[in-house]
Amino acid sequence: MAMNLDRRNFLGLAGLGVGAAALAACGGPSTGGSATSSSPSDIDFTGVKPAGSFDFWTSHPGQSQAVEQSIIDKFQAKFPDIKVNLVTAGANYEEIAQKFQTSQAAKSALPGLVVLSDVWWFRYYTNGNIIPLDGLIKQMDVKIDDFQKSLVADYQYANKQWALPYGRSTPLFYYNKDHFKAAGLPDRAPKTWQEFAEWAPKLQASSGAKYAYIYPALAGYAGWTLQNNLWGWGGSWSNGWTFNCDSTESVTALQWAQDSIYKDKWAGVSSKNAADDFSAGITSTTISSTGDLLGVLKSAKFNVGVGFLPGGPKAETNVCPTGGAGLGIPSGVSKEVQLAAATFLKFMTEPENTAAFSAATGYMPTRVSADMTAVLAKTPQIKTAMDQLAVTKVQDNARVFLPGADQEMAKAAAKILTQQGDVKATMTDLKTTLDGIYTKDVKPKLKS
Repeated sequence: MAMNLDRRNFLGLAGLGVGAAALAACGGPSTGGSATSSSPSDIDFTGVKPAGSFDFWTSHPGQSQAVEQSIIDKFQAKFPDIKVNLVTAGANYEEIAQKFQTSQAAKSALPGLVVLSDVWWFRYYTNGNIIPLDGLIKQMDVKIDDFQKSLVADYQYANKQWALPYGRSTPLFYYNKDHFKAAGLPDRAPKTWQEFAEWAPKLQASSGAKYAYIYPALAGYAGWTLQNNLWGWGGSWSNGWTFNCDSTESVTALQWAQDSIYKDKWAGVSSKNAADDFSAGITSTTISSTGDLLGVLKSAKFNVGVGFLPGGPKAETNVCPTGGAGLGIPSGVSKEVQLAAATFLKFMTEPENTAAFSAATGYMPTRVSADMTAVLAKTPQIKTAMDQLAVTKVQDNARVFLPGADQEMAKAAAKILTQQGDVKATMTDLKTTLDGIYTKDVKPKLKS
């Protein structure tokens, strides 16, 4: 059966409920490594007793340490024989990933459960550092069909589930309602960036803010949020494993972004945190994570509005990526620890707990059946993020599957947006870099 089942095709099939059958028939791409050589049924936990304790490594996404501990306390009241040690393993996704990577290399103490971001989990899959969860999901009767499809599918590859969604987010368009009112603008996010470009001079003239719009800090997640611009113009970082960041459409999108700063002079680039800049009134609008929502609402001294991400001249919808992190179980710990961690993983992602996590952080509930009534009554803006899930798009392979590519995208964005570098030349150089990463670090581990 001739069919190219890359991740995008697989997720599209999975959304139709035929992904498993199609991959089984076609023998879709698999990746080398100890974890990928066995099927979920090979991991047999029959007769295994859960370990008495394990470490849960987290970076507390969305300032979630208190709610994480609260959920752990509830878990241990129900399962007193399993102690969960909450470990701050880094200040962000990168730090926790580096710690996990270092522990693998040093063969030192590993966690039973670990937070894995969207740009890090795949390399652990290719290296065999995490186990497929399918067998445990079946054995423990985890209601996988009750997870938000677009969120759980982000951790599926080669017909296996490698993590469950945890602190999941989309970027949101944040706007200062007071500035919009003063400028005589409608109380909504712009439908397209072209529409916003018409609004920007009015905002600058009436708001007193330094910028009408500020781009997220490039050292953060430029590769994530700029997918919105690229997709709106018909471009992308990549199409499957074809890297087309230097395409006419991609270059045009980023040239427009550069012009908004240097030519039209209504935009800037955050030096540290765009959400903080927005809350401080430095800018009238920005794009930032759903996970920043509660912090913005708490610190802003003005009326905050949120909306879907704007489209572009080629696409006005499906221009929003998902993002954030999931929870995975390392392969380098004992079955006893894996089973204990899986017991907690099931509990952590139950509807009641995902609703509590969402209420405390602003992240999206990962379960369809989560009762969000009380949360939405208190923070109705969260519903915008939930509604936007229906028009999200799978992230480009180049960003989430190539080790270190996100940092390379940030460097390229910095050249374009803070140094006014030549867009075409910068994107051509980036394509060469991405091709090199794929050829050296990914392609040898993929099998057709």
